[in-house]
Amino acid sequence: MSDYKYIRWFNETDKHDIPLVGGKGANLGELVQHKIAVPPGFCVTSDAYKDFILMSNLSDDIAAIIGSIQFEDTTDLQIKSSRIRDLIIDCVVPAVISSEIERAYEEFSDSIGISDPEIAVRSSATAEDLPDASFAGQQDTYLNVFGSSNVVEYVKKCWASLWTARAVYYREQKGFDHFEVSLSAIVQKMVNSEKAGVMFTINPVTHNADEIMINANWGLGESVVSGAVTPDDYTVNKSSLKVTEKHIADKVSMVIRNKSRLGTVEVSVAEFLGYDKISSECLTDEEVLELAKSGIEIEGIYGAPQDIEWAFDIDTKSLYILQARPVTALSEKGYRPAESKPASQKLNVLVKGLGASPGISFGKVVKIKDMSELSKVRHGDILVAAMTNPDMVPAMRMAAAVVTDEGGRTCHAAIVSRELGIPCIVSAKNATQVLIEGQEVTVDATRGIVYEGRVELETKQQAPEMAAAPAPAVAIDDTLSRLAPITGTKIYMNLGEPEMMEKYKNLPFDGIGLMRIEFIFSNMIGAHPMYLVKTGQEDFFIDKLAEGVSTVAQAAFPRPVVVRFSDFRTNEFRGLKGGNEVEPVENNPMIGWRGVARYTSPEYEQGFRLECRALKKARDEFGLTNIYAMLPFVRTTWEVEKAKAIMASEGLVQDSSFKIWIMAEVPSVVFAADEFAQLVDGFSIGSNDLTQLIMGADRDSGILSRMGYFEERAMYVKRAIQILIDATHRHGKTISICGQAPSLYPEFTEFLVDAGMDSISVNPDTVEYTRRLVASTEQKIILNKLRGI
Repeated sequence: MSDYKYIRWFNETDKHDIPLVGGKGANLGELVQHKIAVPPGFCVTSDAYKDFILMSNLSDDIAAIIGSIQFEDTTDLQIKSSRIRDLIIDCVVPAVISSEIERAYEEFSDSIGISDPEIAVRSSATAEDLPDASFAGQQDTYLNVFGSSNVVEYVKKCWASLWTARAVYYREQKGFDHFEVSLSAIVQKMVNSEKAGVMFTINPVTHNADEIMINANWGLGESVVSGAVTPDDYTVNKSSLKVTEKHIADKVSMVIRNKSRLGTVEVSVAEFLGYDKISSECLTDEEVLELAKSGIEIEGIYGAPQDIEWAFDIDTKSLYILQARPVTALSEKGYRPAESKPASQKLNVLVKGLGASPGISFGKVVKIKDMSELSKVRHGDILVAAMTNPDMVPAMRMAAAVVTDEGGRTCHAAIVSRELGIPCIVSAKNATQVLIEGQEVTVDATRGIVYEGRVELETKQQAPEMAAAPAPAVAIDDTLSRLAPITGTKIYMNLGEPEMMEKYKNLPFDGIGLMRIEFIFSNMIGAHPMYLVKTGQEDFFIDKLAEGVSTVAQAAFPRPVVVRFSDFRTNEFRGLKGGNEVEPVENNPMIGWRGVARYTSPEYEQGFRLECRALKKARDEFGLTNIYAMLPFVRTTWEVEKAKAIMASEGLVQDSSFKIWIMAEVPSVVFAADEFAQLVDGFSIGSNDLTQLIMGADRDSGILSRMGYFEERAMYVKRAIQILIDATHRHGKTISICGQAPSLYPEFTEFLVDAGMDSISVNPDTVEYTRRLVASTEQKIILNKLRGI
């Protein structure tokens, strides 16, 4: 035994030392005792943490804060747990403890023959990694730390992480005494990882004890553990050591050490390793076999299934086991030893893609190559296509789910599926080749996976800050609206299909922030406006469009309904009857003849006038004065003035009862926001197109989406949004947002509220969720201002 009071080397510990070195430290010691290749290191014992708290006189202060926490109040829990961590960080580690940590680091450096080696400082709670408690991931790990003084500081940060909000809440819920749980810090040599990941010695999905599941990515394992990347996935049969399933992901990012040596940084795989590595397999067959054998050996040591972190060193090409812990709560999950042959369902993954409209559906595959095959789709089928277009909407309405080879989360298939409330997976790459006509499959669009056959999948809701928005039931009682929280930020709803209004009319929304009339064009009219002008069927167009808009406005009355004039691109307009006769072929329709440029051109002005007459009819004949108008894809101030003049000549005069909004989708609107604000009553930010044009990334590109270029939460986009908000408010006008980002990303919604957005328009399936999120965010802002934070 060494002469240290607060230090234990790995070879001095085993599974009986949990009270002293925590679950992680004890497991590492046990592995070393059994000659498993573990990066060398030592443990700063839990006694060091206890004596630090005692010598720093922190116990009473921590106890007082813990006693005042409202544990079900997320804001209160976050603020007060942060206060405890600050108390710890602000204290100096007593010399009697810090000198031992520094001396052990220097002795460790000498033992491996490296001066100031890079190490990982990992937290190891004394109740962590136990079969009946899952503390894993609640405390912090720090990578690529070097230098004796830095080691001391990061050990102290590990101590502080015992008091994160999630760790405090977990202990409270599980009945652990907060002062009975201590923390040891693991100081371990950093592996220069070429590839790394996690391994379960039981299938964590099916709980089949005869299967090992391995996840791998390039670089450090942090990207896999944190869920920041979709890793390569291997399933290995323990008995035969054969790979039974293999799914190679597009691994667009990886984590490496920072160039400054301290800490880590996320980088692009394409830029760091080369584009070919994105879709290349991480592990060789030999490496998979070596991992599987190590997993079986480690499971044998502990006599129970293990969750193992591993890495292959780039210098030695050797495998290192970074840590091992029991897979927790197996009894609750129905775990049985392999020999009992559990009757668990087989999950055979067929294809993977991007989940674009969440939900799970089961049905038979129907593959669509062109419009002539739409009639094949029956109610409950799974529609599979390279990509959808507006002509496919009738078939999509019958489908139980949609899967496409191409596209991003803002492509046509994604938007329409969210509108219809059906699951959708895009960017599946080879779905049309892999999936077989008539094959029964389960589409899990929450995770972006298509399984063979009918499988039962759990869809537990996650914690509020992590949760995907829950979908509403088909029938929604108006009790929901009455019980919904009041928000200062208006919650609007996006809608396109008029008949869907009956389903969603009782949701707690303040108005329709975006009514797309393209659905009416495709489903109720079916012909190009200029074709109808040419054939003398103008009244048919006006009546049908007015009917569709009125259906929504009547159900929403007196809440406002912002109707966006048509925003088909030329390739989409050609799909309507007569479209081929009047629409040009453009190389880039996305930034071509669309929006106000179309309305003010001689080639379409008469079609725009029909749209104006339809809105006027809905307002005048049906008394629906809650109908407002919105001009899409605005580029210049002069075109807005010209469009307004056309509208006025058709009786749509901008005044206190008839508002005209514009879409803010083109950067020119951002740069001239003050000038535009003086022309209209409001802005609605189309975050899809705005992101596309700011980032120079095609919103329909599955490749760019997977690589992270199309990112509505990017700082460049958020800065543009802030400019628009500030300019709008300077002129006393209103501003909303109707892109997909608020429906998908809770943290983006929080940014919008904090930035001063007047209203947020989201998909029907996220209205209730967004209202709760906005209410919580508004309360947090008010509390922070009252507290002077």
